Amino acid sequence: MYHTMKIAGLTRNLPICRVSDDLYIGAFVIFGDVELTVAAAKALLEKAPAYDYMITAESKGIPLVYEMTRQSGENKYFLARKGAKLYMRNVFGVTVNSITTAREQHLYLDGDDAALMKGKRILIVDDVISTGESLSAIEKLVAEAGGIVAGRMAILAEGDAQERDDIIYLEKLPVFNADGSVKE
Repeated sequence: MYHTMKIAGLTRNLPICRVSDDLYIGAFVIFGDVELTVAAAKALLEKAPAYDYMITAESKGIPLVYEMTRQSGENKYFLARKGAKLYMRNVFGVTVNSITTAREQHLYLDGDDAALMKGKRILIVDDVISTGESLSAIEKLVAEAGGIVAGRMAILAEGDAQERDDIIYLEKLPVFNADGSVKE
């Protein structure tokens, strides 16, 4: 089963995948889709509020935030990592429970990046916002770094996220029943 939709002017077929017996989602994977990444980055930048830097969580937001940074003529973005790396210094982290991950995760920020964020307007970017758990975790990292959340952006808003007035997104992604029909 697939859900066909138009995203940033491009038509894509999203496979419908089981999350639980009564919840299925349209799997949106931006990896490898350069055309969609470029188009979505352009469309989001046209809607972006004023900011100093962008941040995303590892990993599906990486090509998007990279392309948004490139198109905007900037040379730096931040990445909330799923694991601390040896080269990271003064690392701090938060816990996150995402709808697409079966277990608790952690996101970490490098202390050097945190120092650059202090007092700056930070735009949070993601591919899909659903429950808002990843978004909330990134907001905590930005706050702990002393940054100011300038806005929250995603290509797609799924489920209840569509009703939030603090998220800028391109398209609504419904959730589904087991038979592929849109869940009301």
